[in-house]
Amino acid sequence: MKRIAILGTGSFAPEKILTNADLEKMVDTTDEWITQRTGIKERHISDKDTPTSVLAVKAAERALAAATVNAGDLDFIICGTVTPDMIFPSMACLVQAKLGATKAVAFDIAAGCTGFIYGMELARSLITADPSRKVLLIGAEELTKITDWTDRSSCVLFGDGAGAVVLAQVDEDRGILSTFLGADGNLGDLIYQPGGGSLHPASHETVDGKMHVIKMAGNRVFPHAVRKMGEAATRALEAAGVPQDQLDLLIPHQANFRIIDAIGRQLNLPMEKVYVNIDRYGNTSSASIPIALDEAVRNGRITPGKHVMLVAFGAGLTWGAVLMRW
Repeated sequence: MKRIAILGTGSFAPEKILTNADLEKMVDTTDEWITQRTGIKERHISDKDTPTSVLAVKAAERALAAATVNAGDLDFIICGTVTPDMIFPSMACLVQAKLGATKAVAFDIAAGCTGFIYGMELARSLITADPSRKVLLIGAEELTKITDWTDRSSCVLFGDGAGAVVLAQVDEDRGILSTFLGADGNLGDLIYQPGGGSLHPASHETVDGKMHVIKMAGNRVFPHAVRKMGEAATRALEAAGVPQDQLDLLIPHQANFRIIDAIGRQLNLPMEKVYVNIDRYGNTSSASIPIALDEAVRNGRITPGKHVMLVAFGAGLTWGAVLMRW
């Protein structure tokens, strides 16, 4: 049996922590209000001089060490991010240089919070085409640098961090069993950052108009997120022929505890089978799933033979799921 599997995981979050009590001093909010509506208690925050690539490299180094793979042996580096260091070159190229992964092809994926899931399917396809390949997949974000800190409804949500995995073909009955991806560009205006691109290039007007921060219609996003993540997870289970009651752990994108809870109930999963760390990290976009995955591996929540589902939803709108046997 040959499958594409994760050889090692790694994650990293900045040392500085912003608590709900800290936010109470910044905007008109309370710890109770934030906790009840989001499940978030604290989030990690990068300092102004630390770009996203630094977080990505630290997570990548830990994943490479866990996989016992040298950076020089990587064939591809794929970074899921919406907060790269700069528009170009890609953050993946910056990571490649910092790791010394000289033979690796490097590029970014901009699929919002679904970036890591899209990257899993792309890595699977690349390795299927050439089974000798090794792929480093990273999800890394500094959303706090594009957060409107005067918007009490959104500034409480976001945090910074990075997670990474190394994938390769293995001669074992473990690894990726199935994937399912989706997108609907007609709903792109529900989560977006209007300024900085060719439509609204950076100017005094775009800065004054707060066009370089996240805009989100949270109430409209919620039902789409629940429905599409539930659909993606179900389709992935069906494609693999795995009964729903044989799913051992669901690792959903950590956007909002109410969304996570709704997905668990939709899949008839008790909460002990749903991994939650949003209380400690907030929403870290494409980094949330690989951070949670690394934690689950290191704390023993994931052990060999278990069926693990990764599922996400994000800007685009995009969504997707990956089912694995660990």
